[in-house]
Amino acid sequence: MKRTEHQETAWLFPFVKYAPTKTVNKLPLILQLHGAGERGAGGEALAEVDRHGFSKLIKDAEYECLFVMPQCPTDTFWAARVESILQFIEQLIDTYDIDEDRIYLTGLSMGGYGTWYTAMAKPDRFAAIAPVCGGGMAWNAPALTMPVWAFHGAADPVVSPAQSDEMVESLQRAGAEVTYTRLEGVGHNAWEYAYNEELLTWLLSKRK
Repeated sequence: MKRTEHQETAWLFPFVKYAPTKTVNKLPLILQLHGAGERGAGGEALAEVDRHGFSKLIKDAEYECLFVMPQCPTDTFWAARVESILQFIEQLIDTYDIDEDRIYLTGLSMGGYGTWYTAMAKPDRFAAIAPVCGGGMAWNAPALTMPVWAFHGAADPVVSPAQSDEMVESLQRAGAEVTYTRLEGVGHNAWEYAYNEELLTWLLSKRK
């Protein structure tokens, strides 16, 4: 896939984008939110968003999707920027030929929180979500109407797995479509196990 960096001031966030090398109409969009350690103000720091998650999988492969990794400013966090994330998605829709029935959200650690919170704020925007070692407001989890695949390391010392446990249990009680991979013996680096071909295929198979 072709990698480009976008740092124009018109965009709400600087971002790294991967797109197919050939022209494809109506591409599905995967938006990935990074963790706290990758925050920055663009420039050379933008490369930090390309360290974890799906980027390792897609760098040397070709997929018919648009893959976007925005960068959160250093003085804030994704769960506090939910409205900006949703507006950023609208910017992407206005700029690229995106299939609005196939928009997916995922994120790790701080980005896992951002995934839960953004999806709860506008559940009808996403075809599926995959939060990794994050958490949310369990009382509001039934607002999620899309398929969910959550991941968390059972030995995570940074974000307690109880954060994901509570979200998943709330979804299960509501009868939602949810899959939970609780990784025994794994710490905070659950993303090293979550972001693989299986998850990518699962996301791309979902449609609103």
